[in-house]
Amino acid sequence: YPEAVSEGQRKFLGTLWNTYAFFVLYASIDKFNPLEHDLKNQKLTLMDKWILSKLNSLIKFVDESLNEYKITESARKLGDFVSDLSNWYVRRSRERFWGGGMDEDKEAAYTTLYTVLKTLSQIIAPFTPFIAESIYQNLVVSFDKNAPESVHLTSFPVCDESFINLELERGMDDVLRVVVLGRAARNKVNIKNRQPLRKLFYNGRAELNDELKALIRDELNVKEVAISSDSESFIEYELKPQLKTLGPKYGKLLNSIREILAEKPRQIVAAVKDGGVFKAEVGGVEIELYETDLLINVKNKAGYAAESDGDMTVALDTELDEMLIKEGILREIVSKIQTMRKEAGFEVTDHISLGFSASGRAKEVLESKEYLLDVLADKASSDLKGYIKEWDINGEKVTLSVEKIC
Repeated sequence: YPEAVSEGQRKFLGTLWNTYAFFVLYASIDKFNPLEHDLKNQKLTLMDKWILSKLNSLIKFVDESLNEYKITESARKLGDFVSDLSNWYVRRSRERFWGGGMDEDKEAAYTTLYTVLKTLSQIIAPFTPFIAESIYQNLVVSFDKNAPESVHLTSFPVCDESFINLELERGMDDVLRVVVLGRAARNKVNIKNRQPLRKLFYNGRAELNDELKALIRDELNVKEVAISSDSESFIEYELKPQLKTLGPKYGKLLNSIREILAEKPRQIVAAVKDGGVFKAEVGGVEIELYETDLLINVKNKAGYAAESDGDMTVALDTELDEMLIKEGILREIVSKIQTMRKEAGFEVTDHISLGFSASGRAKEVLESKEYLLDVLADKASSDLKGYIKEWDINGEKVTLSVEKIC
């Protein structure tokens, strides 16, 4: 099965190696020496605590599974962990590794990611021995001359229960589900993630704490996150008769049945759910409707975009006021300027002079100059010079120019 092998290589080994390469790149720039930093002395963030909890839960699971020769289950768990490490922890923590100096937050990020990668090299040693050895040699042996000379001469990691926080893991699982559904809801109504929205509603197992809500707010660009016990308040039902079943039974009454379906869609859906039946009298005849008798179309209620998966529903308030619209334009402009900086070959630390030509809301946003600090622009004017490019910013024509200030 060469396709399955290629997929495994891309999803697991490729993701793991990219995460390792990310760490090595920035650790080399900052000359990070793991022997000089102790994990237990770090001021860990919520994300640090979460990934360390997941790591120790992983150690426990894989150790117990291998003792019972459950190889496939262990491999799948490892794949899920590496995906979470790359696509959530590293992506959400990326900015912590940027910039000069070594403040306590950056130190905690480096020490946490180092601990995870070093431990992973030992966990994966029975599965991918050569990749594990390569990571171990670079991260451990090159720094610690007293360390075992091979990952295969080390003991299997021991779970540190003090790091495990199952409540945090469950809460983050809910956050990840909310984020996936929130992205899908945005895509459904074609609203870019750079466009801020007023509110997100979700229904889940429990109320998320403020730190977890903050992650959702930042990831999905919403101002407020709230729990809702009534997921159906964000959707509407459109019902039509299934002619194959209702035709033979109530042929002459179909038009009257259509009227009932239009009048009481929510009541009917609730009644037929899970094998139930909806009964009514039509033209002096008692009819019975089952779920198989109906074509049920679920639509978003006006002003909302909702997505569901099992017991989780997420709904976005899609109504935009003037302030939200302008903030969306501002974010688009910042993104385009950053793109132009890269295309022009500027260094991350280069300061620029910005030129612009625009009308409408885009002109108002550009003239506000609220974005200057974000793009390292010392000044902005209508004077277009340097690298010039035309953009469509949320339907408005905008011309921007960037010039490095020497």
